[in-house]
Amino acid sequence: MIDTAPLRLVTFRRMWIGNGASFFGFQFTSVAVPVQMFAVTHSPFWVGLLGVAGLVPLLIFGLWGGAVADVVDRRRLLLSSSALTWVVTLGLLAQAIAGVRSPHLLLVLTAVQSIGFAISSPARQSIIPRIVPADLVPSANTLNYTTTTAGGVLGPLAAGLIMGVWSTGTGVSVAYAVDALLFTVTFWATWRLPPIPPTEPDESGEKPTAGLRGIAAGLRFLVTQPVLLLSFGIDLIAMVFAMPRALFPAVAEDRFGGGSAVGWLFSAIAIGSVLGGLTSGWIGRVRRQGIALVAAVVGWGVAIALSGLAHQLWLMIVLLAVAGAADLVSAVYRQTIMQTFAPDRLRGRLQGVFTVVVAGGPRLGDLRAGATAEWTGVGPSWVGGGILAAALAVVLAVAFPALTRYRPVPEPVAEAER
Repeated sequence: MIDTAPLRLVTFRRMWIGNGASFFGFQFTSVAVPVQMFAVTHSPFWVGLLGVAGLVPLLIFGLWGGAVADVVDRRRLLLSSSALTWVVTLGLLAQAIAGVRSPHLLLVLTAVQSIGFAISSPARQSIIPRIVPADLVPSANTLNYTTTTAGGVLGPLAAGLIMGVWSTGTGVSVAYAVDALLFTVTFWATWRLPPIPPTEPDESGEKPTAGLRGIAAGLRFLVTQPVLLLSFGIDLIAMVFAMPRALFPAVAEDRFGGGSAVGWLFSAIAIGSVLGGLTSGWIGRVRRQGIALVAAVVGWGVAIALSGLAHQLWLMIVLLAVAGAADLVSAVYRQTIMQTFAPDRLRGRLQGVFTVVVAGGPRLGDLRAGATAEWTGVGPSWVGGGILAAALAVVLAVAFPALTRYRPVPEPVAEAER
């Protein structure tokens, strides 16, 4: 079963609770904003613009937020960026209660909220190796991923229940209020963190900066480290070529007659990730993390391809859940390799790149799947993407063996108070 040893550390336990409450609460907003946008505009195009409004700031401020995380106290940065996100949530609540029907305001608030997330995410993730011992980092990441994935399953279901009980206007306001309330738990958890100042410059003599020079230094380090480059590259392969999310509505309608089928398809991968996390006690004991990462991506691609061939809803859900479990394993090892391989003075900047890759990959995958389906049909786009992702992962591992040879070098103690 899942390794809960990191929860014995008081600092990590508080942060884990805060992150879980925050992500669960955010799911209410992530449902309420598009619902409100469609209620105001009655246009799927405007709803689609919300994705653009969230992605562009994430790409820009993810890199900058990572650079800042290497220069200032990460606890203070997390507090300030979380405060920005919370203020935006309160703004969403206020405009909903006031009955403001402005799609432009929703786009602006979504963009500002994405800025807060882009800055806080590198700081939050780069804190983990400072508050837990190196040998517990995989288990800590597994706990975090499992909790956020569970929030990704339960949050939208709870938000949908709210929308069903109340009218759209009242339901949207209630959803924003729940998110704002749960976000206070994150503030409490972050406030109780110990100070996490930047480390002293190492033998390289490089002093981190928050400007372009600092970002460039992080990118220079990245391009000289095959292990990190390959871990980022294999994630892009998995998401760009084998993410079938954009095809779910069409498959639900054509094969299963619509109705609740689309909801099950959208939940299936996350359900598998939760189940994979709950049975993940073995993850922290694996030393050949590079090989495990490659195997997980291959498993993801194969399971996605097989699910595209299924014509029974239950079978497709099971196979998508298997893919979700493989994705959790892949995500944990990618995050762990990045956190333990990179020196602390660069973790924030590399975490910023990681955030951009993780956020951008699935969106590019949606574009790839939809565009390919226009030319080849839904089935070939879905199945072919999974097969291609699995094949490319094997080719990458064989052509560049640095990743498969990788083993972590554990540190004996954590760097900050536990």
